[in-house]
Amino acid sequence: MKTTTEQEPVGTMFNPPHPGEVLQGLWLEPLGLTITKTAEILGVSRKTVSNIVNAKIPVSQDLAIRIAIAFKGRAKFWLDMQADYDAWHAEQRREKIAQEVTVVTWDNAA
Repeated sequence: MKTTTEQEPVGTMFNPPHPGEVLQGLWLEPLGLTITKTAEILGVSRKTVSNIVNAKIPVSQDLAIRIAIAFKGRAKFWLDMQADYDAWHAEQRREKIAQEVTVVTWDNAA
C-alpha cells in the first residue's frame, strides 16, 4: 500500500487568493466601500482592514465572524479561504522544511 505521493491532491488550488483580495474585489470595490468605511462597518481599525486587503495579515476567527455578519455570509468561508492560502504557501516551502525533518519509519520510530 502506497502511503505518500509526490503529486498534489486532486482539487488543490494553484496559488489561491488571500481572503483580503477576495473581500476587496468582490465586496469593497463593487459596493464602493473605502478602507475607512469598511473598518467602521466591521468595528475594527482602519489599519486592520488595510492589512487584510493588502494580504499582510491573515483573517482571524474574530474577523471572519465580523465579515460574515456584515456581508451576510459564513465565517467558515473566510477561514477556509485563509487555510487554503496558508497551506499553499507552506507547500511552497516543503523542500526547505523537509531538510529539517526526519522521516519516521517502523525501523527508526522508537
